[in-house]
Amino acid sequence: MRIACGVCVISLATLAFCVFSPRTIFEHSLPFFRRLHIFRELFHLAAWQWRFGGRITVFKQATCEGNTLQYDRIHFAQPGEETLRASYPGPTPGKRRVVVTGIGAITPIGVGVDGLRAGLHSGQSAVRTVTDFDTSHFVTHVAASVDSFDLTPFLCGKKLKRLDRFSQFAAATARMAIADASLDLEKADRDRIGVCLGTALGGIAFAEKQYAGFMERGTRGVNPMLALSVFNGAGSCNIAIELGLTGPSTANGDSCAASPIAIGHAMDLIRDGTADVMLAGGAEAPLSPLCYGAFAIIHAMSTRNDDPATASRPFDKDRDGFVMAEGSAILVLEEFNHAMLRGARIYGELLSHACTNDAHHMTHPRPDGEQAARCMRECLRLGGVAPQDVGYINAHGSSTQLNDATETQAIKQVFLEGAYQVPISGTKGYHGHALGATGAWEAAISLLAIHDGWLPPTLNLTTPDSACDLDYIAEPSGRTAQVDTVLSNSFGFGGINACLLFGRV
Repeated sequence: MRIACGVCVISLATLAFCVFSPRTIFEHSLPFFRRLHIFRELFHLAAWQWRFGGRITVFKQATCEGNTLQYDRIHFAQPGEETLRASYPGPTPGKRRVVVTGIGAITPIGVGVDGLRAGLHSGQSAVRTVTDFDTSHFVTHVAASVDSFDLTPFLCGKKLKRLDRFSQFAAATARMAIADASLDLEKADRDRIGVCLGTALGGIAFAEKQYAGFMERGTRGVNPMLALSVFNGAGSCNIAIELGLTGPSTANGDSCAASPIAIGHAMDLIRDGTADVMLAGGAEAPLSPLCYGAFAIIHAMSTRNDDPATASRPFDKDRDGFVMAEGSAILVLEEFNHAMLRGARIYGELLSHACTNDAHHMTHPRPDGEQAARCMRECLRLGGVAPQDVGYINAHGSSTQLNDATETQAIKQVFLEGAYQVPISGTKGYHGHALGATGAWEAAISLLAIHDGWLPPTLNLTTPDSACDLDYIAEPSGRTAQVDTVLSNSFGFGGINACLLFGRV
């Protein structure tokens, strides 16, 4: 009875605060559901104060402009202690929902979220003959590069000279993502915002160029920034420095699965209460003679040199290897209530992530596809989604003989007869394969599929393969469809399998 009375008192007191406080956050223009949502958060705060005797200052600086709530932060503390900062109290750690509110992208088919969207709808491949360096001594001569992109709106001249292309891509897409999310960093608690970045090669292409200078002129021919550019963490650290983000900052080098693993790690940091906002994705700048040649030597890349635009052809019978690319993509991951309180546009919710290893071979996938299938199955289990409820799969679809057939087999193991009903596409026919960054591109494409209601096609799928007989959206115009759940696959060298599961909010 005493508890019930206390709850009633707290409810009335909280409501009275919302209505009568001179600092009220409620304006008549704020939608009712958002008022109700904020009231619930204030109720939790009041309950915290009643239980522990703490004091609360709510929304130190709060204004309402139209339907958007702008706020500084919530303060709460035990009596006699200094105020403890938090963006908001949030649900119980481990139960926090994670949504995507911003997308930044630098891709061969377009820059920014609008450029990426337009590139997908164009139905054109960005694969071209390599002209930046001599490929005559290799068996392959094609790639998908980012051409004629001006970085000056995102990085000042001094920083453009200081950063290598890998870190330039990372920092620029981070700024794009922040802008797309309409996230005002001046009003944010930067201790609660971090960075997780994936890359297969980091700044190794820059190091390759410096080696040539070293051989010619000794140490005088080496850029002093070499030691600070070559490691994989340079991209994430430069994002943090550029934006003043003092939350968790990590990087990984997990081959072609690097960016979905980074996105998954960022999700965990938000879910467990370590951060409220994370910038997560991947960046890659591998187009240099040695990096490119290393993959040509092991015959991993397409040799369709006479027709570059059709070289990357996922799931097609005549596929003969992947096409190397460069670029980056960053997502703004945000705790759901944090995003709602500031009125953010939400592309979708990140429901779960999973990772397994084939433990089989450095370049060849496990023939039975068992671990790729287990990765998908585990991702669905963690997301609480049944296979029949998946509306679209964005496949890894690398355009290699072994990988595409094995991925098809793995999908069948998970979805059984339903595998023939779920629409699937591999988008590397558009943009090639930027190694550790591609999974972030494909995560962005998966979110656009949910947000826009349009599924991109698998370009260059003209000759069906009996080993790849699922619904791979071969029609060039793509497919209009409302999907509520999307699974994104990324399978890399070393047998690393990673999956992300997105859902409609």
